[in-house]
Amino acid sequence: MRTRAAVLYAPHTEYKIEEIELDPPKEGEVLVKFTASGMCHSDEHMVTGDMAMDPAVLEMLGWKQYPIIMGHEGAGVVVEVGPGVTELAVGDHVVTSFVPACGRCPSCASGHQNLCDWGAHLLSGHQADGTSRHHTLDGEDIATMTCLGTFAEHSVVNVNSLVKIEPDLPLDKACLVACGVTTGWGSATYAADVAPGETVVVIGTGGVGMNAVQGAHLAGARYVIALDPVEFKREQAQTFGATHTAATVEEAQNLLNELTWGRNAEKVIVTVGEGKGKDLASYMPMVAKGGKLVFTSVANMNDNDVQLNLFDLAMQQKSLVGTIFGSANPRFDIPRLLGLYRSGQLKLDELVTRTYTLDQINEGYQDMRDGKNIRGVIVYGD
Repeated sequence: MRTRAAVLYAPHTEYKIEEIELDPPKEGEVLVKFTASGMCHSDEHMVTGDMAMDPAVLEMLGWKQYPIIMGHEGAGVVVEVGPGVTELAVGDHVVTSFVPACGRCPSCASGHQNLCDWGAHLLSGHQADGTSRHHTLDGEDIATMTCLGTFAEHSVVNVNSLVKIEPDLPLDKACLVACGVTTGWGSATYAADVAPGETVVVIGTGGVGMNAVQGAHLAGARYVIALDPVEFKREQAQTFGATHTAATVEEAQNLLNELTWGRNAEKVIVTVGEGKGKDLASYMPMVAKGGKLVFTSVANMNDNDVQLNLFDLAMQQKSLVGTIFGSANPRFDIPRLLGLYRSGQLKLDELVTRTYTLDQINEGYQDMRDGKNIRGVIVYGD
């Protein structure tokens, strides 16, 4: 079948909206008609080239990163199922999960679905058998972001990357739990393990960071300091539970000294758009003795330089941990968060600053770069 998609042909270029050829689903796959897709900052890293792999490695693996259909925060309806699919049926409403969950590997079996062994396929941008279901009209294979490609009206997706949801939930809001909401919320509640009464600093309050603020607030933090240079985001952070805001690290440190009598924050969560190793040196002093810094941000794949005072790390017994998907389990936490939304405890409507058509995707990402959006959402028409 033919469908429309936003295709990225190379780093530092704009998306091209065009018709593509889509193969039918194979074993263990389904065809999804998307209703909406969140515009996550993680997709931007393929535009900037931060996630561009070494050409020699790509040649060795036989992978080709571009052209690629980006997008990994999708929600839609199953319109066709491939052979062997029993978990989903035509008409089911689903949310994508950029981290698959097979339910059988050691990580899934031990309650760490975000580290599922099926994640080994994600960087290839192709299905588990190494082939592509997406092609240009000239027959060239097109990769898909984390094997999803939600910046398209339709996509073929493995069942391991889909979570069935209740059919009455609004899909233009449900798409947000596919990544940004769950990653931010989980960074606070799981990775940081925020406890009632603690002080938390969230560095960067975009689509992920705003939900780290929500998560810390829901976990009972006494103080939640939202640190962001953009005034609009600092203002919005108060809607999601921030008790204080700061524009700079220095300003946040001064706030901490005043609020905690110099003890600092038990938890610091880094959710900036692009993580840089050199910045850890300024973040770690905000962490209290025995406290934890959670690094959630995507960094340049080739950045190996980190500045960190190891004496401070050891002598103050601080922890530095990384997390993917907020250490959450997609098959459990996606429905759980949508339940919190239904009960009015989790804010999703307020996250969406503006909606766009697929044809407006370049405009939407420019708005994100300009700090105008907490989260933009692409809504597909009939």
